[in-house]
Amino acid sequence: RSSIPISVVVARGVSESLKKPELYVSCLALALKGIEYNYHPVHLYQDDYKALNPNCLVPTIEIDGHHLTDSISIIEYLDETRKELPNLLPENPLARAAVRQVSNNIASGIQPIQNLRVLIHVGPDKKKEWGKYWIEQGFNGLEKLLEKTSGKYCVGNDITMADLCLVPQVYNANRFEVDMSRYPIISRINEELQSHEAFIAAHPSKQPDCPEELKSKRRLML
Repeated sequence: RSSIPISVVVARGVSESLKKPELYVSCLALALKGIEYNYHPVHLYQDDYKALNPNCLVPTIEIDGHHLTDSISIIEYLDETRKELPNLLPENPLARAAVRQVSNNIASGIQPIQNLRVLIHVGPDKKKEWGKYWIEQGFNGLEKLLEKTSGKYCVGNDITMADLCLVPQVYNANRFEVDMSRYPIISRINEELQSHEAFIAAHPSKQPDCPEELKSKRRLML
């Protein structure tokens, strides 16, 4: 782990700890890299947050005097500027392309369709059916992709950006009651990662704005 503390501010919606897989991804990257950061919960539609992130989405981080948004961009920046720490993208070009392929399959192809603003538009009566359907559609393709790329983890035998994208999406799948027995590779990789200290530390239930009743529920599950 890094011995040099780095101040990073992560912004998110208050008490939305368990509904923001895109933020969970960034917290995983910071935890895996051993980067210390300040956690700053905000309401997404406040004017000061809109100035930082006009889309009113999370995450936004402040690092090295800059504000960065979008989980994939944040992970790549961390990997390119913190070379002394574990690499989240492989040096080999083909392996790097595979990591980006799996990552974007999840972060661009699956996750946005369950974004909170999409679910609000769909409406309370249909949002569970909607989320479950689109996660299943995405996982059907992802499972086939992982047949080609996976080893112990999503791409080979090292933890990469792809794994950081996978775990939050599986968490979301469980929220929508997706039958994970249909996806044995996804389930196996997720299970393997659950015992890693960085994945334990970055879990949404560990974040300061997580409601106490949900933290207690998480403790009972462990």
